[in-house]
Amino acid sequence: MREWSWRHEAANACGAIARRHGWKLVLLFAGVLLPMWAFMELADEVHEAEAIEFDEPLLRLAQAMASDGFDRVFLFFSRIGYAWGVVPVDIALVVVLAVLRRWRDAAFAAVATAGSGLLNVAAKLFFARDRPTLWESIAPETTYSFPSGHAMGSMTLALVLVLLAWPTRARWWVAAAMAVFVGMVGLSRVYLGVHYPSDILAGWAAAAIWTVGAHLLVHRGAAPGARR
Repeated sequence: MREWSWRHEAANACGAIARRHGWKLVLLFAGVLLPMWAFMELADEVHEAEAIEFDEPLLRLAQAMASDGFDRVFLFFSRIGYAWGVVPVDIALVVVLAVLRRWRDAAFAAVATAGSGLLNVAAKLFFARDRPTLWESIAPETTYSFPSGHAMGSMTLALVLVLLAWPTRARWWVAAAMAVFVGMVGLSRVYLGVHYPSDILAGWAAAAIWTVGAHLLVHRGAAPGARR
């Protein structure tokens, strides 16, 4: 009887925690723990200077797809995927949220986007992975490769917008648009031959860890998109 009572109380306690913090637990698992595992697996391979099996075959596939039309499309997404698109939107988003006096959201957006950029620079210097050299790119890069700054920047902005829009009816539209945007930016970097696919995956994972972590910290005790 005592054993049944203990189990019943434990089940009730777990149910109460799930009801109260369910969305936080989902964010923690899907946005932090799984991406952290993926990033650590990739980072270990890069740190040991081991070839990642899928990198070269996917780069070769991208090279085989090359055409003038694809060049224009992927050059466009590559340009808006960082300096000419993501960075200005990051700044504008923080300013707009501050003007609207959504201080907590503004702080979250600022911490997520600025921190993501700094984290990317530090990670590139730490891993010091050279860029792919399978062919001469039409948009060459000179910095290190791992993790991709374009992948991190675009994913960070996408997750910030999705989390801010989550309490509204527009959340699925925002999520769908951001999925296309982030995917095209990532593909553009592989198509242009300036990143390994593993660089892109690591950038997405690192962005998820940082952005969701920042959201959970800044919005402690508040629902996503809270204006306090």
